[in-house]
Amino acid sequence: MSKVAVEGDEGFVLHGYPYMETSLIVEAFTRRHGRVACVAKGARRPKSNLRGTLQAFQPLALAWFGKSELKTLKTAEPSRIGPQLTGQALLSGFYVNELLLKLSHRDDAHESLYEAYEEAIHKLQTLSLPGAMSGDAGTPLSPARLIAPVLRQFERRLLAELGYGLMLEEDSRHQAIVPGQRYAYVLEHGPMPVAATRAGQGAALELQGKSLLDIARDDYRDPVSAAEAKQLMRHVLNHHLNGAELHTRQLIRELQQT
Repeated sequence: MSKVAVEGDEGFVLHGYPYMETSLIVEAFTRRHGRVACVAKGARRPKSNLRGTLQAFQPLALAWFGKSELKTLKTAEPSRIGPQLTGQALLSGFYVNELLLKLSHRDDAHESLYEAYEEAIHKLQTLSLPGAMSGDAGTPLSPARLIAPVLRQFERRLLAELGYGLMLEEDSRHQAIVPGQRYAYVLEHGPMPVAATRAGQGAALELQGKSLLDIARDDYRDPVSAAEAKQLMRHVLNHHLNGAELHTRQLIRELQQT
């Protein structure tokens, strides 16, 4: 049986774990082939060229071969070296990776989603640079407030690319969202004016019309819009995760309690 080979694609490592005695299984997210699983043979050997290369959040030029779902990695070379993620930016990077692992399908290409991921990682890298989270007078800024817009933008684009796009500028009756009105966001239906929400709709999330419009524009300067955007994204993502737990969320909660 002939091998199906991919000689070059851009990609990032989402996750890797030991396989056999000296190898790794690597989940990569690539521009032209989507999420790909590869065996990196011998990658854990001390002298392996791959040992220090298969790092998360660094763009790679990848080549692989194989017809089965689990490919064999041929080469992985750095495309460029970006700043290392640190602190909350690092945890946020792991969160973004976990979303892709849990919600995307293997061998399903989404070039626009790849670009959204690449943009999110670049912004998180920028926020990891010395002084990036300080104001003009050197006053420290809230990491959560700076990072939250990056995550909300990626979450929105992820949902849209996977076919779960949010209704943000029209309600369920195709009427324009009114900034001063409150809406109940009903899964599978979208926003409904609170007064028109039918009994039995369950615990629909209520939020302001302005928040919906701000999310559509990726504008999170308003603290109310930022808070309600986080609630909405969590509400919708939890639904599509079908009960699957995000380990990064649990880790962040534990760190906040220490």
